Amino acid sequence: MIEDIQLVSGGITAPQGFVAAGIHAGLKKEKKDLALIVSEVPAAAAAVYTRNRVKAAPLIVTREHLKSGIARAIVCNSGNANACTGERGYRDAREMAAITAAAIGCEPWQVVVASTGVIGVPLPMDKISAGIRAAAEKLAMDGSSAAAAAIMTTDTMKKEIAVRLSLGGATVTIGGIAKGSGMIHPNMGTMLCFLTTDVAMEQDDLDQALRAVVDRTFNMVTVDGDTSTNDMVVILANGCAGNAPLTIEDHAAFRAGLEYVCRELARLIARDGEGATKLLTVEVRRAASEAEARMVARAVAGSNLVKSAIFGADANWGRIICAAGYSGAEIDPDRVDIYLESRAGCEQMARDGKPLPFSEEKAAAILREEEITITLDLKQGTAAATAWGCDLTYDYVKINASYRT
Repeated sequence: MIEDIQLVSGGITAPQGFVAAGIHAGLKKEKKDLALIVSEVPAAAAAVYTRNRVKAAPLIVTREHLKSGIARAIVCNSGNANACTGERGYRDAREMAAITAAAIGCEPWQVVVASTGVIGVPLPMDKISAGIRAAAEKLAMDGSSAAAAAIMTTDTMKKEIAVRLSLGGATVTIGGIAKGSGMIHPNMGTMLCFLTTDVAMEQDDLDQALRAVVDRTFNMVTVDGDTSTNDMVVILANGCAGNAPLTIEDHAAFRAGLEYVCRELARLIARDGEGATKLLTVEVRRAASEAEARMVARAVAGSNLVKSAIFGADANWGRIICAAGYSGAEIDPDRVDIYLESRAGCEQMARDGKPLPFSEEKAAAILREEEITITLDLKQGTAAATAWGCDLTYDYVKINASYRT
């Protein structure tokens, strides 16, 4: 099915009927810090949110608005999380929706509100208000890249993608932008991601597809073990492609396209982890169930000891099997095989939970590459899962020691 998915340019504005903008509103010293995404018509909407019990005001407002299952716009600022700001923060988030609605001509409840940045600081609403109006004046069909830049915090790269496929006798497009670099640990979703599509689809089906895909992609990313207060993934489907009602096969194809988009964004988030120098992929094979495969993959990708060894190019496979052992999965340690792989080659470190003679020089060369894969073959079933992470470096501490100042 992947061969039917075509990569295209345009990000969130590649689907028909979407425009976007990203501007500098003054929350940051120089960089863009306010994004606006608008559907020309009301769109079916679905979302998943952080499970952190401390939830930012914009997330609370968005959850209230999306009870309708319909949205016209997404407004997002960076540089200030509007979290732990009390009743004022809630009022400010509602005001962001109201200002956006007035600027584009819709109802406030049709606006998704998101924020990211420093926790515990009230929003400068004078700058937000002027910024939303300025962004509305700059909405454009090529505005995805600017919007992707405007939602970044400590990110070092923009994260956007779009794909095209055939569904219901029509060509449909799925686009996405995301931000995420630190405070990344999946419990949903440890970042912000905004997805758009021009497919015509029932809201319940859209919601089910999003939840299934998030579990296999964004919920398999970890950078530092911190689950943020503002995380959400939102998708809007405006039906502008004019496809016929989707068949079972069409639903499967749509889910495959959505998973492709989210997987690539997830990989970009992991690669762009704060201070990271390497992308770590953990593949678990032949697990007893997909749930157990995910548990093992996430534990290994999230282990600070594994991440530190990857940074130091130290082939300490004992840390890998240790993380698998505390993952909560019912693994049999006497069956586990472990491999390290990169462009520099592949080396098996352990067979049936026991060490194998291996070349330290070759293993170190593998670990010096920018993209490394750890594979665990559990030999207990047929299920598999993949998680993504990064190395843990000195720069991670430097970035977060002075994040606010």
